[in-house]
Amino acid sequence: MDVMEIAERIRDGYRINRNDKDIIELLKTDDPDRLLMAADMLRKHFKGDYVDLCTIIAGKSGNCGENCKFCAQSAFNHTQCEVYKLLDYETIYNEAYSNEAEGVRRFAIVNSGKGPTDSEFEELIKIYERLGRELKISLCASLGFLTQEQFDRLYKAGVRRYHNNIETSRGYFPKICTTHSFDDKIANIKRAKKAGLEVCSGGIIGMGEILDDRIDMAFDLMELEIKSIPINALIPIKGTSLENLSQLTEDEILRTVAIFRFINPEADIRLAAGRSLIKNDGERAFLGGASATITGNMLTTSGSTIKSDMEMFNRLGRNI
Repeated sequence: MDVMEIAERIRDGYRINRNDKDIIELLKTDDPDRLLMAADMLRKHFKGDYVDLCTIIAGKSGNCGENCKFCAQSAFNHTQCEVYKLLDYETIYNEAYSNEAEGVRRFAIVNSGKGPTDSEFEELIKIYERLGRELKISLCASLGFLTQEQFDRLYKAGVRRYHNNIETSRGYFPKICTTHSFDDKIANIKRAKKAGLEVCSGGIIGMGEILDDRIDMAFDLMELEIKSIPINALIPIKGTSLENLSQLTEDEILRTVAIFRFINPEADIRLAAGRSLIKNDGERAFLGGASATITGNMLTTSGSTIKSDMEMFNRLGRNI
């Protein structure tokens, strides 16, 4: 048995589970070029040549009370992160309008903090309602922990997808954050889904975890039936607890992307932070299982723009 045979079984309906030790070991060790080729066969079968693009805006930045070790916005870390309150509607609208005009399908407001205050949430509802009236772009949100009532109101306001990363494996999570738990994350995701929202959830690789942790995370996402999985490769930020970690190699990132495709064949595997660690803005990953990406002209950890991404995907023959 080799990775291409495994991919063919998945194409025909089989799904890898945690007890498939031999298959998992093969995914961890097989020739990387063949692994990427097999993963891309799965990408093409399940997702076709369509690529899903999304953009984000930092609606509120900095001074977060959670102690996530990777995050520049945590008040527990000592970075040069910009700190500001929730942006006004015009600023958010202008960014969403510009992204829509350049051909992007999805737009998310991303807020720092465990969750919005009551007044911030009311303002966000008004913002989303106006965006829904004035634009055609699909609306997403990443606002931290919400109540069931808040999720229900967000859906009613026109938001259709909610982003909430699980960050890493259950076993490794306490080494990354202690102000909230892995189970808190899972419960939040379930509340979002109960409200009718699609969920975008993935994590960060390169935080000191091992490959088995990444595989555990992929299975957790499979069991949650997540259909959009962002994979962030850590770029250590000065002033955070992880500032002295070595960056992952391109091959380590690519193998992770491919494994996530094998375990979650029907999901959008979405490149997020750390694309700059792969040559040509991540091109090889899009030939190795990835079917989506965060794009934009305001991203801080990528040298790409919406225009350069459009050009790359056109060159690859993808349907944007």
